[in-house]
Amino acid sequence: MEKTFLQTKKVMLVDDEPDLLKMVSAILADDGFENIVAAATVKAAVNVCKEEKPDLLILDVMLPDGDGFSLMRQIRQFTNVPVIFLTAKDEAADKLAGLGLGADDYIVKPFLPQELLLRVYAILRRCYKEASNIIKLEGCTVDFSRAEVKRDGKTIPLTAKEHVLLETLARNEGKIVTLDALCEALWGDNPFGYENSLNAHVRCIREKIEVSPSKPVSLITIKGLGYKLNIRK
Repeated sequence: MEKTFLQTKKVMLVDDEPDLLKMVSAILADDGFENIVAAATVKAAVNVCKEEKPDLLILDVMLPDGDGFSLMRQIRQFTNVPVIFLTAKDEAADKLAGLGLGADDYIVKPFLPQELLLRVYAILRRCYKEASNIIKLEGCTVDFSRAEVKRDGKTIPLTAKEHVLLETLARNEGKIVTLDALCEALWGDNPFGYENSLNAHVRCIREKIEVSPSKPVSLITIKGLGYKLNIRK
């Protein structure tokens, strides 16, 4: 069976209980998720998160070398990946602490498999949008299936890098996509040193999609952070 867009997302589990890791992995795998990674300690989780770049983290609160809260603080230094906390039953303070740190949700142990899946899908659906084949911008449309921009009755082709860049921004409609994330999308696992090239691609795209490239309204620079794409409904 073909995977849905959300089922292709990478989920990272952090828990020091092997049985729980096995159970959560099985719940996700049985529903179609195949890209699952795991860690059992804070130290290992930081390293795995940097290497694997997951799309969603499910963190236990209690870990042998720290806790999920300290882990989230460390992870937030290099990624804004959405986080679900696993909390012990009736520990309301844990829930409040996790949400106070910016966690997206919490799940109380023990939990039903369907509850876990519903919360996972809800967060993935909110954080990641599959790019439509055709999107409308101010003054033009972009057809990803043809790698073309249509503006003022003209058809303007997109290069491969421009296509990837625009598609990545479209999947994160209205949200800031960091410079590092865009460089990684364009150049793979070793994206460092490509920021000038990224900026050059952005300038070329603006020439193709913007009515006034020097005053962009669709592909917006967020100074010091990255870019975002404003799509018309």
